[in-house]
Amino acid sequence: MSDPTIRPPLPASFPSRLNDGYLSFRAGRYPTENDRYKRLGEEGQKPQIMIIGCCDSRVSPEVIFDAGPGEIFVVRNVANLVPPFHPDGEFHGTSAALEFAVVALKVKHIVVMGHGRCGGIRAAIDGTDEPLTQSDFIGRWMSILSGTADEVRCDHSVAPGLRYKTLEHEGIKASLRNLMTFPCIQTRVAKGSLRLHGAWFDVSEGELHILDPDSGSFAVIESPDAAN
Repeated sequence: MSDPTIRPPLPASFPSRLNDGYLSFRAGRYPTENDRYKRLGEEGQKPQIMIIGCCDSRVSPEVIFDAGPGEIFVVRNVANLVPPFHPDGEFHGTSAALEFAVVALKVKHIVVMGHGRCGGIRAAIDGTDEPLTQSDFIGRWMSILSGTADEVRCDHSVAPGLRYKTLEHEGIKASLRNLMTFPCIQTRVAKGSLRLHGAWFDVSEGELHILDPDSGSFAVIESPDAAN
């Protein structure tokens, strides 16, 4: 076992972009938030909000919500999906993160955040994009949404050009329904100590749309520069 007090030279193969970014963080942002990091290290994290987002590199929740360290608990996966509660002894990363956030951290809000131009959603509609249609991990994961995708694909009232966005929206709603299959979430929602939300981010426009649970529609949050 290596001695943690000894600092060997960095491997030459480590990405220079990450190394440069870290050095910039240490020189810029870290000094301004030094006290916060020390407090988080000593007291632990106590976020009140959990976000379930897509692992797409364009939609970082911390960036979109201008969040500081310790403010939001984030889990990201392909197409921001929540599987139904299914304790079968297998490995369940998203379900484990949910259990930790709800039971241990006692978050007060869970937000399922989808986004425009999602590759997983496109594959679910088209059924052609490689490797998202393979029968291995990604294909199995996207099967969570197969029934919903079939409904959107067969709904002739949805214009072909709107099918991707429609499934992005419907996928968020499906994940919200799946959240309610978790007993720990059911209990806290019933008590009023936990609230569930849906959101959708437009990558091109930088706009955030929020799901109205009563109407089932998404409304954009107007920013101060919207008029411009």
